[in-house]
Amino acid sequence: MVIVQVAHLLLFLLSLLLYTQQTTSGMITTGSSLSLRTNHTSWFSRSGLFAFGFYPQGDKYGIGIWLLGEPTNTVVWTANQDDPLLSSDATINFTDEGKLVVRSGLGDQEASLAELSEPATLASMLDSGNFVLYDNNSLVIWQSFDFPTNTILGGQNLTEESELISSKSSLDRSSQFRISMQSDGDLVAYSLNYSADGQQDRYWSTNTSGQSSLQLNLDSQGTLALRTYSGNYEIILANHSSFSSKEGSTVHRATLDDDGIFRLYLHRFLKGDFSSPEVSIRWSAPEHQCDVKGFCGYNSYCRGSSDGAWCDCFPGFAFIDESKRFLGCRRSSNYEQHCGVEDANITSSITPLQRLEVGSHPYWILPLPIRECKSSCLEDCNCDVALHRDGLCSKMKLPIIYGKATGNDSSTVLVKILLPVPLAYQKPLVPTRQQIVTEKKNTLVLIVGVSLGTIAIFCSLIAAFSFLLYRYRVHKYARLSTDSTLGPAREFTLQSFSFKELEEATGGFTEVIRKGSLGAVYKGKMSDGSKRVAVKRLERAIERGEKEFQAEMAAISHTHHKNIVQLLGFCMESSKKLLVFKYMENGSLADLLFDVERQPPWSERVRIALEVARGILYLHEECELQIIHCNITTQNILMDESRTAKISDFGLAKLLMPNQTGTKTEVRGTRGYVAPELQRSAVVSAKVDIYSYGVVLLEIVCCRSNMVVDVSSADEVLLCSWVYNCYIAGELPKLVKDQQVDMKSVERMVQIGLLCVQDDSEIRPSIKDVILMLEGIMDVPRLPCPTPLSCSS
Repeated sequence: MVIVQVAHLLLFLLSLLLYTQQTTSGMITTGSSLSLRTNHTSWFSRSGLFAFGFYPQGDKYGIGIWLLGEPTNTVVWTANQDDPLLSSDATINFTDEGKLVVRSGLGDQEASLAELSEPATLASMLDSGNFVLYDNNSLVIWQSFDFPTNTILGGQNLTEESELISSKSSLDRSSQFRISMQSDGDLVAYSLNYSADGQQDRYWSTNTSGQSSLQLNLDSQGTLALRTYSGNYEIILANHSSFSSKEGSTVHRATLDDDGIFRLYLHRFLKGDFSSPEVSIRWSAPEHQCDVKGFCGYNSYCRGSSDGAWCDCFPGFAFIDESKRFLGCRRSSNYEQHCGVEDANITSSITPLQRLEVGSHPYWILPLPIRECKSSCLEDCNCDVALHRDGLCSKMKLPIIYGKATGNDSSTVLVKILLPVPLAYQKPLVPTRQQIVTEKKNTLVLIVGVSLGTIAIFCSLIAAFSFLLYRYRVHKYARLSTDSTLGPAREFTLQSFSFKELEEATGGFTEVIRKGSLGAVYKGKMSDGSKRVAVKRLERAIERGEKEFQAEMAAISHTHHKNIVQLLGFCMESSKKLLVFKYMENGSLADLLFDVERQPPWSERVRIALEVARGILYLHEECELQIIHCNITTQNILMDESRTAKISDFGLAKLLMPNQTGTKTEVRGTRGYVAPELQRSAVVSAKVDIYSYGVVLLEIVCCRSNMVVDVSSADEVLLCSWVYNCYIAGELPKLVKDQQVDMKSVERMVQIGLLCVQDDSEIRPSIKDVILMLEGIMDVPRLPCPTPLSCSS
């Protein structure tokens, strides 16, 4: 009996010795466990600064690593961040088989805390804050430093394509935030409600894209920097601390906090006292809370300074939860406006808010004065809010995102408010006898008035028609073909598609029609089988791509002409941006011209040349605003089922206000079609499109590209030079080979094309004169001699 008691005592002393070694050395052996039903709920590091185990989270518990301190510990790593909460019956087991698992529900449920390639034999909570598992050879096979959650500690890296995600805090914030170390070298922060791909969705970055193999590093001295793996390149974000460690310990941590701010903290512990550390912020980004997109929820805006910020609702909206204003707002009334359904009992008004801005995911953008922007939104049933900034009017649907106060005087948010019509002005449901009599009298007066008005209008139309017919006969050179346009530009409401709809329509974006530098165009068919479509998808949502997408939306959504490709709708879901066009059966003009078996006959080529010119005339002179396409090429002219030419791809288009003759831009376009003045001054005018059209016209004549290498003579490489040399030498038949064509017509088109590609933009004709010359109404001026041709250089 005594021997048994002694044995039990020895076993107890041995287990106590092992437990003491584990808690003082930071080493944990297999078979160890932590339980919420005992006082043994954590494993400490050697110094006692860090601990791994259970930590309280409301009435439940999480598993993680924390830094000790009063009044509360600071959690620096969380296991299973998406769903970290556990009940009080949970246990953590470092099993005899070398697994680290958590068990709950009386052991019925088990989940791994570390995915291991082989069994672990030892674990350790290090003084750096890193929890480590070792194999039988004392090599690290898993460590928490490789899986950061919202924090990196001294000696830890945020490697390429890794990220920090803010915790679901005691504030119960609905919107978490993310900071990502991208593969392009840029460290970017954005809200989890949105996507990191969109240039407009990010709220802070280091702007270091272009430097590959970068990682974010926080060293033990407190220097936060972007460094290459080799260490030969670095960008310092925050310098190290100057505190001495003789009087105590220091711990640095860089944390993405629950308010979206990325901060570098310093914890100073007095020697031997870990109870009340001195905590200070050494660096933070961004500087102002309202710069964090998503800090305030939908339909609200952020205002305040760096010392404090708060959220307010836009007019017509109320907080979802007054005690949690960051959750956002919803309409304070139940009134809704439905397109195509008029409600006589609902009216709307616009409330302007100056020095505010909102997120920019508009379905419509156009340069307009603020008064016209206000009217346009008020009359558009799709418009819930508009942003007027720097002369541009952007109309958007709900919800309103990224609202914040700004010091920009030129930024005004126009919010549409839906209100009931006062009862005195509402139409009664049952009219009175007097109202019926009055209405009959009014109807009789209206019928008589309309009849007399109709007769007057009919007579006016006959007179106007006679006058126009006379004017046409007298001034035949001033009038273009009646087919040049289908009518004045007007505002069209486009259909908004969901990304899922377009993904299904294109069969998962499988059949590529054409591909460009920023994305591709896919063939699709709508689910009802009504029509085939071409879906243009922006695949690289960089700043240039965002600008080109918006430019194309702004330009083409306000065009309606038989020689302009028809935009049917769009999709704007965060970074997913797509345009939906009517499908063109015969591909591009380049596909027709440069395929020997499909080349159109001469008469059809003349017609196509006129159709393209009429499309340009519409853009230059017949729209509400002048549109400069800036990328007229045979690849961007599409052919429908009847081989009618339609201008497409407005990604580089520029919109000019009335009386504006030109604007500055970046030099971009398709090589061989870019006007020479863009290389010198980057000034865009209508003559830029005239130059490009001249190149296209010569391609139509010769059925060959403006630049080819596989030719019999070096003189034939550049189309413009070769055509000019043939024209001067009287060898025009060489341009059309053995085709049976009207050589007078060939000569006319060659002369017009060479006139359009003159180096001096002043010599180039207007597009209206080009049409008159093509139709034979106007004579072609003599070419300057010698003729300077930029494409010959």
